Amino acid sequence: MAPLVDGTLPQLGLPLADASLIRTQAAEKHLDPTLIAAVIYAETKFDPRTSSAGALGLMQIEPETAAFIAQHSGGVDFRTSDLATPAVNLAYGSWYLRFLLDHYGGQELPAVAAYNAGLGVVDRWVAQAREEGRSLEAPAIPYAETRDYVERVLAAQSAYRTTYPRQLGLG
Repeated sequence: MAPLVDGTLPQLGLPLADASLIRTQAAEKHLDPTLIAAVIYAETKFDPRTSSAGALGLMQIEPETAAFIAQHSGGVDFRTSDLATPAVNLAYGSWYLRFLLDHYGGQELPAVAAYNAGLGVVDRWVAQAREEGRSLEAPAIPYAETRDYVERVLAAQSAYRTTYPRQLGLG
């Protein structure tokens, strides 16, 4: 098993790569680095590829979402092919996570759900939950794929916190 860039060996089943990029983006975007790592894990397990929906890179960003991010984050001369570059992909995906967290008042569960299912869909779920006097919780997410995704991300976030605290700059 080959060491990662920072010299650590990946834990079996819980890979970590580009830890310095994750730490940098977490600091710049005021994010928990374990959340970024967990989203990457849920999206690609750190093996960037193009999805059947056309999402690209480590954080599986769709070209339309990338255009939105570029427009709102000051991205200049953005090209879809840039998403294949880990530094760009992580910067864009982290910006979008920050945007979603801000949109949902810092609540990770709806932000992670929106990363998967889209903002409009999750806004409806949150509004419905609010009308019913509750907050959105994973078991109440109507889409099985998104429910599973949220549970995977939140479980991976906890695992990254425990497994890679030094590499992710937690301690």
